[in-house]
This record gives sequence, structure tokens and C-alpha cells, in this order.
Amino acid sequence: MSAPNPNIGEDRPIIRQLDEAAINRIAAGEVVERPASAVKELVENALDAGARRITVEVAQGGKALIRVIDDGCGMGPDDLPLALARHATSKTDGSDLLNIRSFGFRGEALPSLGAVGRLTLTSRASGGAHRLAVEGGRMGQVEPAALNRGTIVELRDLFYATPARLKFLRSDRAEMQALTEVVKRLAMAEPAVGFTLRDADADRVIFRADPESGDLFDALGGRLTRIIGADFVDNAIRVEAEREGIRLTGLAALPTYSRGSAVQQHLFVNGRPVRDKLLVGAVRGAYADFLSRDRHAALALFVDCPPERVDVNVHPAKAEVRFREPGLVRGLIVTGLRHALAESGHRASSTVAAATLGAIRPETGAPRIYQMDRPHAAPFRPAPAPAPHPMPAFSEAGTGFAASARVEPAPEPEAAVAAEHAPLGAARAQVHENYIIAQTGDGVVIVDQHAAHERLVYERLKRQMAENGVAAQALLIPEIVSLGGDAEGLLDHAEELSRYGLTLEPFGPGTVAVRETPAILGPVNAEALLRDLVDELDDLGEAMSLSSRIDAILSRMACHGSVRSGRRMGAEEMNALLREMEATPHSGQCNHGRPTYVELKLADIERLFGRT
Repeated sequence: MSAPNPNIGEDRPIIRQLDEAAINRIAAGEVVERPASAVKELVENALDAGARRITVEVAQGGKALIRVIDDGCGMGPDDLPLALARHATSKTDGSDLLNIRSFGFRGEALPSLGAVGRLTLTSRASGGAHRLAVEGGRMGQVEPAALNRGTIVELRDLFYATPARLKFLRSDRAEMQALTEVVKRLAMAEPAVGFTLRDADADRVIFRADPESGDLFDALGGRLTRIIGADFVDNAIRVEAEREGIRLTGLAALPTYSRGSAVQQHLFVNGRPVRDKLLVGAVRGAYADFLSRDRHAALALFVDCPPERVDVNVHPAKAEVRFREPGLVRGLIVTGLRHALAESGHRASSTVAAATLGAIRPETGAPRIYQMDRPHAAPFRPAPAPAPHPMPAFSEAGTGFAASARVEPAPEPEAAVAAEHAPLGAARAQVHENYIIAQTGDGVVIVDQHAAHERLVYERLKRQMAENGVAAQALLIPEIVSLGGDAEGLLDHAEELSRYGLTLEPFGPGTVAVRETPAILGPVNAEALLRDLVDELDDLGEAMSLSSRIDAILSRMACHGSVRSGRRMGAEEMNALLREMEATPHSGQCNHGRPTYVELKLADIERLFGRT
């Protein structure tokens, strides 16, 4: 027989109905986490009211004051008490919670804010303006006020009624950064609306974005230039795709414009900023072919679909959504992004050239005046030259200096002109047996031969795999590779690897015999290839999709079949590499997202030498 529970006494606990003020304070814990949450709710209300200009004023990071001013439709005197009542809203009648076409719909934000702070509503509709105040859940009377149009919501002393919550807030600076990010994300969602964020303590404007005009991409590009920066827009490509009534639009940056974190990934569903795992995973899948795992794409993507096909009522802050057809949405994002990236061809981000020029540090100080630039005076007559001394002979091997650059003879004039007008120009030299120097019509291109050829081989392998599998080349003498404990794991994937032209067989404990290798790779170091594949398969794990596993393995193989650093190339071979890069999608970056070439304009080079 079990012992009686000491926590249960003779007197049972009494079930009580909480009063309205307590209910609102509890609800505020879910809806209003910090000042940024309050700003989000109030700005969304202004957008739902049809505002064209919204001003947000804050003090002490939003702890002391949050004031949101809009020019929306406003409210009448009878609407003000209802707006501060729980679950009272003008945005839905509650009959169909899947047909949500506004930011707000629960009717929780204003009563929750009024329960934990000092809230004042001032609004004007068709008649006069009126004001209503609520403090710690205690509502006052509706009074006449002065206001030209729209609504002003003023929230002071946030969480004064629940002081324990104040201890969990961060510094004023951190809270200001958080609410600034909220305003910027909402400004991205509504390019046609003007936004202003002011710091009332310092009496200065922190962020301002005037209304944008033009078509969808022009307005979005202008707004993102103001928020993210011109570099992002200059290095972004348009994304536009549609499938079965779901539409994807936005701007996505080139892989060479990647970032070390996902802070520049902005995702929207029906205009609502969200942080959804499905969408983030789809973006990572789309860029998996171009970025290493520690790099993240920069983009602003908008998914628009009928409201009944997405549930926005699955998270208290409405930051996550649930799609009725998640596979369709994920597939649309992956294919839409990959198609847009493929159309960008061999293009690499302009920031690569800017970083290169920044790394070249010209001498500072007053510009020099060279002899050739001085005004001519009396003619200069040189003294008789001394007897010439014999110069040491330099060879590529042996004594003296080893040659680190080889200049190719100039091609025929017609061929030279044609090549120079190609996007990547005509090869002129190879330096350090790894970098090709090409001349274009208005500048110079520096190509990393190994990184470029690695991407070209990878794209060829993918095409072969999609068409009829990778062709294999039988080895005259099988190569025996000792892998120790990794041999068994690699042999578990032997059937899968044979589809890529790599045939393996067991050859005793911890040993593998390589019978065939992919023909496209040519002669290859089988041991190095197998060890790289072991690492790749360990990294992938079993959770990766089949297509992702195929791409990752082919990427590893491509690295072993590419032109190695230190290999000398002739003029024809270098020019052939340039022409193939121009014809191959994604050739602007290697398989890991690094740039394969840098283009320097002649004007930039001349500026380095003070010739402007």
C-alpha cells in the first residue's frame, strides 16, 4: 500500500476565477517579451490601419517610453474601450482563423500592454479626436483630444506593474538594437510605407526610410539599399518563381557575398516577417552547392500564398508559421533560388574586387610628382655610359632566382581583340603557377586556376550524373588503400559510390581495392580521394537527402580532378579555361563559395598609382 502524499491535506485547493487585470498580465508574458515585442505589435496595428507613414519614438531602449504615431484610418470614441478589451478586434470575426489577411487578429496586444504599463490611446476618425488611458489594467474615461488624423499610442514605464520582468531586460543599448531590427524588418515588408525611428533621449533619428515607388523589385531594391546597404543590392539577383498558386519573390545575394552568420537572411510569409525552420532549411539546401557549412547566404525572400494554405496562429509572437503543403514550399524555394543563381552565370560579387583594392595599400601622404610629369626645362644630356657589367643569368631551376611569372606571347591581333572583349578577357600571364592574369577591354582579371577548374569539373560531373551516370575508367592495376577502421564504413557505401564511377572492393581487414575511378578526373591519387570521401560521409551523416549526398560527394571528387596549384599552363589552355568559365553557371565561385576570379577595372588600378 502506497504512503499518503504529504502534499495533499484535508483542505483541497480552491479553484478561483482570475480577475481581468491578472489575466491580462499573464497574457502579456506571452505577447510582450521585451520593448521590441511591444514595438512590433504597435507598428503592425498601424500597418493594419492603412498607415502610409509611421513614426516610432523611444526612450531608454523602450523601457521608459514607446510612442507610435501613424496616419491610418483612426478610431472613434466608441472604438477606444473595445480596443483595450481582450479578444476584441476589427480584423476577423473569429469564424475562420485560417483566412487571416492582416498582421494582428487576436486582440491581445493593447490590453496586454495596458496591463503591464501606462498606455494612452489618442485617435481621430471621421469626427473629432479622443483619448483613453489605462494604467496597470485600470481603464479611465474617454476624453476629447487634439489630433489631425490617425492614431498615437503612447506606452510609458513598461513592466512597472510586473517589476520582476524588468530584471530580465538587457541594457538600454541592447534593447534599442532589438527594436531597431524589428522596425527595419517591418520596413522591408512594406516598401511603400515611410518609417522613422527616433531616440527621444538624444533627440536624434536612428533610422529613416521614405516611401518607395516603382514596381515590386525597384521599390524593394530601394528599401533594401537603405536598410542592408548598396553592396547587397549590387550583388543580389532577382528571384521570381511560382508553383501551384504559391509565389516566391525577392533578392538573393551571390554566393561570394556570403556571411559568417544568418543575420542577413530575411524571410516573409504573406508580408509577415518570420523565422521559420522550414524556410531557413530550404535556403541552406538551395545554397548547399555553393557555400561551406560555416557560411550563410544573404537574402530577402517573400512567400505569398492564399491565407488558408498557411497557419499563422501557431506561435505566441507569430514568428513561426505552418504550411499545409510544406514540401511544395520548400521545393519552390530551392528550385527558385538555384534557377536564379544559374542565370547569373559566371558572375562574382563586386565586393571581391573592393576587398582586393583595399588590401593593396598605396603610399599615403602628398602625391608624388614624377620626373615624367614635371615641366620640361633645359634638355638633359647624359654622361657617357660606363662599360656594361655582365648580368647574372636567371634560370627557373638551379642557382639564381626561380621564375615566378611567365608572360605568354601576344596572340594574333584579331584573336587578341576578340578575346579581350570576352567577359573574362585574354590570358596574358601565369604567376606563381596558380594565378592566370587576363586582360579585358577595361581592366584586368586574376583567376585562381585550381578553384575555377574545380567548379568546372564539378559541374561536368553533375551533368554526367544527371544524364547517364559518371563514366568509369578501369585501372590496369587496382590500387590498394589501407584505411584501418574507416574501410568498413566506406565499403557500406560501395554500391552508391559505383554510380559515381568509383568501384571499390574489400581487400582484407581495413583495406580497400580501387578497381575503377571516374574517367573525367583522369589520373588521381586514390588514397587521398578515399580519405576525403570518408571525411565527407562522416560529415553528412544519415540525415542528408540523396541529392545533397550526391552533390557533396561529387564536389569532393571534383577537387581531385581539377588543375592543381603549381601546374604550368600554356596560353591556349588558359584561354580555354576562361572561355569555359564564361559558359558555365556558378563558375564565379568554387565549390566552397570562395571567388574564382577577381576583376579590377583599369580606372581603379590607375587610382592606386595616382594617375587620376
